[in-house]
Amino acid sequence: MKKTVLTAAALTGLLALAPAFAQGTSTSTTATAKKKTTTTASTSTLSAADRKFFTDASQGGMLEVELGKIAADKGSNPDVKTFGQRMVDDHSKANDQLKDLASKKDVKLLGKLSPAKQKMVDKFSKLSGAAFDSSYMSHMVTDHKEDVAEFQKESKNGKDSDLKSWAGTTLPTLQDHLKMAQETNAKLHAKKK
Repeated sequence: MKKTVLTAAALTGLLALAPAFAQGTSTSTTATAKKKTTTTASTSTLSAADRKFFTDASQGGMLEVELGKIAADKGSNPDVKTFGQRMVDDHSKANDQLKDLASKKDVKLLGKLSPAKQKMVDKFSKLSGAAFDSSYMSHMVTDHKEDVAEFQKESKNGKDSDLKSWAGTTLPTLQDHLKMAQETNAKLHAKKK
């Protein structure tokens, strides 16, 4: 009987402490939640220029992949086909890296091309043969000159260190693409003469 009374008293004591314990736990949980919210907010405080770079790089990368697929499929010149496949491979890899970084920075990127970029894909889809090759390679030269300039700017002036680092790491590949595009474009135009 004494055991039962002691056990009941112990249980009553524990039950009396439970609300205090639960309250302490919920306060701790609330403090942790506030801390997590603050951390998330601080990672998403990117400058307007960095946010724009995220968007532009994402859209540009997706466009390069789509146009590269068309070139690999429809290009009539073997160098154009090779260049197109290189665009698919390199820009797919860079796009995946950028998506991962955007996720960590709480940046929402469009999962599809903007209407203007899609219009460009549609335009190139209608071309074929030498007309496609010439138009595509001329576009690639112009586009990669712009890309190199933008990535140089971000790698030097970007405010977010991770994005700045990604731009700097990706830049040599874009410079290589520009050189390859210029050489392929020059070969195409030399054949016309």
